Amino acid sequence: MTTYEDGDFAGYVAEQLSGVPGVQAVALGGSRAAGTQRPDSDWDFSLYYRGRFDPDDLRALGWPGEISRIGGWGGGVFNGGAWLRADGRPVDVHYRDLDEVERDLADAQEGKFRIERLQFHLAGVPTYIVVAELAVNVVLYGDLPSPRGYPDRLRETAHRRWLADAQHTLGYARDAYASRGRLAETAGAIALAFAQGAHAALAARGEWITNEKTLLDRAGFRGADEVLAGLTGEPRSLVAAVDAASDLIGEAPG
Repeated sequence: MTTYEDGDFAGYVAEQLSGVPGVQAVALGGSRAAGTQRPDSDWDFSLYYRGRFDPDDLRALGWPGEISRIGGWGGGVFNGGAWLRADGRPVDVHYRDLDEVERDLADAQEGKFRIERLQFHLAGVPTYIVVAELAVNVVLYGDLPSPRGYPDRLRETAHRRWLADAQHTLGYARDAYASRGRLAETAGAIALAFAQGAHAALAARGEWITNEKTLLDRAGFRGADEVLAGLTGEPRSLVAAVDAASDLIGEAPG
């Protein structure tokens, strides 16, 4: 088996993926694209296709792992992908339909987006996440459209929507959970609100985000840990925690 250095490995994977029928472009994403990876970090690739794309053609590359059908990850923004091992390294592949990506890009430029549920994400994912990928990922094969900065309309609408969601989450939690001593529900609602508030803060700053792994850190919301660490089942304690979370989110720039 051939062993590749990191730079050569990315090129090797891109070359293999580019030969899959229907593929128009391949981009490197995640920590590897940002230069923040650890030695054991996965390799994340976005596979952009137009028209016909058959995951069986990806399977034909012979890399071991799990390959989903189109729509196998719930449809919507994340419409499928694969967890593979190539050259002994973990490789994640995300399917990206170029027609849908171009529609989401046009919507983002007009300040339009949706928020979809996605496994492992507290707040879900906005449809403009694919635009963020165009902005921050490294294109290894083909040509992709690129946003010209963070759209002004999106900064306004995303900030307003996410902030309202956070406020409504906390408002409901205060009355329905905290005041009744429901610890687990209150803790979950506070965590969700911090994720929503962090999205609002980054949108106001015009900063792209592609997942929730560093969301709270980048928004300056590590104070969420202190709020949650002090929770007890006593209603006054829970109400105070909800109010503290509301204050921290409200103090965020933007």
